[in-house]
Amino acid sequence: MIPKVFKEVIDLGDGREISIETGKLAKQAHGSVVVQSGNCMLLCTVVSNYKQADVDFLPLTVDYREKFAAAGRYPGGFFKREARPSDGEVLTMRLVDRVLRPLFPKDYHAETQVMIQLMSHDDDVMPEAMAGLAASAAIQLSDFPFECAISEARVARVNGEFVINPTRTQLEESDLEMMIGASADSVMMVEGEMDEISEEEMADAIKFAHEAIKVQIAAQLRLAEAFGKKEVREYATAEVNEDLQKRIHDLAYDKCYAIAKKGTSKAERTAAFAEVKEEVKASFTEEEMEEFGHLVGGYYSKAEKEAVRELTLSEGLRLDGRKTDEIRPIWCEVDYLPSTHGSSIFTRGETQALATVTLGTSRDANKIDMPSYEGEENFYLHYNFPPFCTGEARPLRGTSRREVGHGNLAQRGLKGMIPADCPYTVRVVSEVLESNGSSSMATVCAGTMALMDAGVKMKRPVSGIAMGLISDGDRYAVLSDILGDEDHLGDMDFKVTGTSEGITACQMDIKIKGLSYEILVNALKQAREGRLHILGKITDTISAPAEDVKSHAPKMVTRRIPNEFIGALIGPGGKVIQEMQKETGTTIVINEDPVTEEGIVEILGTAQDGIDAVLAKIDSLLFKPEKGSVYEVKVIKMLDFGAVVEYVEAPGNEVLLHVSELAWERTENVTDVVNMGDVFDVKYFGVDPRTRKEKVSRKALLPKPEGYVERAPRENNDRGGRDNRGRDNRGRDNRRDDRKPREDKKED
Repeated sequence: MIPKVFKEVIDLGDGREISIETGKLAKQAHGSVVVQSGNCMLLCTVVSNYKQADVDFLPLTVDYREKFAAAGRYPGGFFKREARPSDGEVLTMRLVDRVLRPLFPKDYHAETQVMIQLMSHDDDVMPEAMAGLAASAAIQLSDFPFECAISEARVARVNGEFVINPTRTQLEESDLEMMIGASADSVMMVEGEMDEISEEEMADAIKFAHEAIKVQIAAQLRLAEAFGKKEVREYATAEVNEDLQKRIHDLAYDKCYAIAKKGTSKAERTAAFAEVKEEVKASFTEEEMEEFGHLVGGYYSKAEKEAVRELTLSEGLRLDGRKTDEIRPIWCEVDYLPSTHGSSIFTRGETQALATVTLGTSRDANKIDMPSYEGEENFYLHYNFPPFCTGEARPLRGTSRREVGHGNLAQRGLKGMIPADCPYTVRVVSEVLESNGSSSMATVCAGTMALMDAGVKMKRPVSGIAMGLISDGDRYAVLSDILGDEDHLGDMDFKVTGTSEGITACQMDIKIKGLSYEILVNALKQAREGRLHILGKITDTISAPAEDVKSHAPKMVTRRIPNEFIGALIGPGGKVIQEMQKETGTTIVINEDPVTEEGIVEILGTAQDGIDAVLAKIDSLLFKPEKGSVYEVKVIKMLDFGAVVEYVEAPGNEVLLHVSELAWERTENVTDVVNMGDVFDVKYFGVDPRTRKEKVSRKALLPKPEGYVERAPRENNDRGGRDNRGRDNRGRDNRRDDRKPREDKKED
């Protein structure tokens, strides 16, 4: 018996719909929904343990997986089973986690899992845009202590019009693409990339997406109401001691304010704050610490946070002594590493990134193999954040989700400035060597300089900046180039990358409700001033891309050849191309244009001579002599009936120069006229209709000898006595009369 199913439908306004259904699948989960648009179906389940974990944080896991069966495909690799999540899946997990996590109570520490999986794929639907909707809808059906429903939506601008949850085809035509996460009254998360847009245009896109999100939230609430809203579960809430909190505040606040106002370095103020904390602890007796010592640390941290925030709001000063719009000192350097194709160092305050660039062929493209998308990236960036960059020692467990997310943001900020006709596959790697505030934006700046150092012809240089916001409702301060500490104590942190012309990428996490769009636009404009200041430091170091790649870096030349010549260039079993690569010291890659079906030949090599040799071979392969034209040839082989000559301008292209075309006089021996290695001109006559072979002539370019008499052409019947043997006389009447009849070999 099929259980009762509850369903709500969201109209996207352009003929498309999203449905949310519950009651049929995964009923033992604390909440489960199936979200569907077209043939795309996501199953989301949520479970949270009833027992609090013995930790002081929320152990929330958001897991998003795309099943290959959803697209009717097998997983790649030797083991035909989905394994570790792809970067695309990790990025979707981060997008959902960033919106959900702040809405759980700070004292809720139960192990919680949100699992979203793609069960059916539709080429016209991008599933990750519905992951946040699915997660929130499932939570609304549970008994979790969760502040309010949220949703996420992708917004793009196609031909000047905003579109919600566009298709991948529409996305390719857009100049703006962002994922927005919001509740009904507040925007909470923004992440995306743009084609050098203005701050006002970005705000308009956020507003448009927020209106669509409100509709999705209303559908969730209707579904929960129809299904039967559960009572919120009870859990062991955090102990509150207001007297203790006030006592610690009075002991610590003024001291923390004074330390924050000194404008010291990270190490100095960390030590000073730690000393105040120890003084606070020392003010309590052993009995008091035994009774409520577990609350002291949290109350002290709250007092420290309040002091630092008040310093900024009341005096406009920050932890390191800067004003709110002041950028830390910057120094840059390019061409630091001698063996890389491009390198740079970008240092801003106590944050430092070392970037390298490697140039390759299409064979080096980053392959993306997901059920929802297959493709290649010819520009990609990898970001590494080792423990030593923050002065820590911790286990190394492979690439973290944070590294994937920060690298993706930097990549999105830069990729729009890589020209479409860049012949290379470009890989940028950022090694974060020091970190105290926005190493991802330092990566953008270092990446820009390394790309220009490598000779990549960027449209315009890109810079990035991390911003913060502190507000108490009546007052607010926008902070440029935030520190790591300011990232935690602020009400909004956002990162913006862009050129002198506009924004190329952004990432925002907004922690306060009802942030006005006026404040948002003002914050973005202050970010623009900071970006341009940093951009000036970059261009002072390297003003334009290098004219050419470095001497040890590979040069890239691309040629197109007709489809019918691809096989000849490769040769049987790849023999021709392999020998060519070995002889010239180059790497040759041949792809086929899916539209024109032409061959695209990529030639990569450090020595120009080797590249030129490959180009000469291609020119030779494509060489087609024109009828009536004169060409210089070289004798490469001697035969009894002529000489094999090679076109000088197209080595490898050979043609037979018949003995009768050597000279006007009768030539008995070929060597009487030409010898091996001789170079001379011949005239090309095209294909001889009689021999069906190409015909060239040396004598046609020579003057006729005096008294030369042209030999009369032979007549068709000058072979007398052969009439009865001609092809037209094959009747049996010509059989010899005296021929005896055939006798049977075997008698009965």
